[in-house]
Amino acid sequence: QVQVVESGGGLVQAGGSLRLSCEGIGRTTSDYAMAWFRQPPGKEREFVATISWSGDNTKYADSVKGRFTISISRDNVKNTVYLQMNSLKPEDTAVYYCAAGWHPSSLITEYDYWGQGTQITVSS
Repeated sequence: QVQVVESGGGLVQAGGSLRLSCEGIGRTTSDYAMAWFRQPPGKEREFVATISWSGDNTKYADSVKGRFTISISRDNVKNTVYLQMNSLKPEDTAVYYCAAGWHPSSLITEYDYWGQGTQITVSS
């Protein structure tokens, strides 16, 4: 079983920065790709960024390219994935979810394990 736990988040002014962290904890977690999705108010959950277990394969949603950076660190029992968010905009306001899966994909269905979500609010 894999446990996914997010931390970070909160309220920030437009143009500001935040960093989210997520631990994927479990015996085989170090083999998993990790990703961030988000769900804006009243909208469907959408892909933000993903990274392979090795860190050498990343993908971003067009809406965050050049502003967000995903990175990963690994040890024998867990992956920790980070999402550095710069130049934040009000439209980045959402609940952000971390997920773990076997492949770095933009598809929600490719991820087996999900965190509980953390709120990011960007004020204008």
